[in-house]
Amino acid sequence: MGPSARALYSAASLQRGAAIKIRIARSQAQKSGASLTPKRPGVRSSHRPTIQRRRKQLESTTSSPQGQEAVQTPSGRQHRIEYGTQRATVVEVGGGLRTYEADGFPVVDGYAEDEMASAGRGQVLIPWPNRLADGLYRFGEQTHQLPLSEAAQSNAIHGLVRWSAWDLIDASPRRVRLGHVLWPQAGYPFTLALELVYELSDLGLEVTIAAENAGKQAAPYAAGQHPYIRAELASVEKSVLRLPAEAWLETDDRQIPTGRLLGTGGTEYDFNSPRTIGSTRLDTPFTGLGRGHDGLAWIELTSSDGGRQVAMWLDGAFDYLMAFTGDTLDEATRRRSIALEPMTCAPDAFHNCMGLQVLEPGQRVTARWGLVVRSQPTGS
Repeated sequence: MGPSARALYSAASLQRGAAIKIRIARSQAQKSGASLTPKRPGVRSSHRPTIQRRRKQLESTTSSPQGQEAVQTPSGRQHRIEYGTQRATVVEVGGGLRTYEADGFPVVDGYAEDEMASAGRGQVLIPWPNRLADGLYRFGEQTHQLPLSEAAQSNAIHGLVRWSAWDLIDASPRRVRLGHVLWPQAGYPFTLALELVYELSDLGLEVTIAAENAGKQAAPYAAGQHPYIRAELASVEKSVLRLPAEAWLETDDRQIPTGRLLGTGGTEYDFNSPRTIGSTRLDTPFTGLGRGHDGLAWIELTSSDGGRQVAMWLDGAFDYLMAFTGDTLDEATRRRSIALEPMTCAPDAFHNCMGLQVLEPGQRVTARWGLVVRSQPTGS
């Protein structure tokens, strides 16, 4: 493991995540060519003492009559941060963003504390976002088969960390940092040391995704996240979207790119100038994102009365954006908000290699995105 990984999991900041550093050190101490045995995050080889300690931790943080939070929720521990009128909740399971509100308005269309994340809400998508056809890919001289997590379409979808526990590294009232090790497993025999940082400031919400190849061989890698955004509580059809992008990727009935990269200009996918979403159905990957002098791409969703605008920004690591109006969701959530999903690669990137990164041992990469809420008087 390189120096940056050791810094990532420093003894000074690592709390429960200290077990991660120990397991990485053990795995890398094995002889060259020896296999790495996947272990459940947070469980060491001496199972019984660790499980007993974990039970004590659970008992010590169980809900009390005074209202202390319970960890026995579907999304695990709830890490709450706040700054001014902003509030956010980051969860242990998947490291996802469960809620984000500004001035009391629920900007992120998330889920309740007693629910599982549905339809990918707020989840982190590593080591690939979106879909991988048949879950089958070739890397180097080896062919790998991943579980078909979208069985109906015969796809592997949204990576391998959505339901894993992420360890708290450190936290302050307005910032939280989580860590996770993605261990070698069937279909993905590589080791990644991962970190998430969520931070609130005068500039809104900022999310940083970091990954380091902690193994001894090169690894295919990409990342994304799946927040649902809204600027008003009515149907997203009334909201105004600006999504500056030169092109969109045509997909087949399995939502796998066909290989055709088409211009947005003059099509139903042309949101280069702000316009009402209306009846447009989006489950569409975009690329060629318009960027400013600072290298950031901005996507803006404005309420129908013009009183609130939610702006998402993406740094240069995110070359792709998936927009999804939720037409296939259940009736209660259908077209209630729009998923704006920053992605470092295209769908099916393990096949088409569009945006796919190959991390060498010790190589570390980051990607950042964020949300800014702008309010203005409507005159009413």
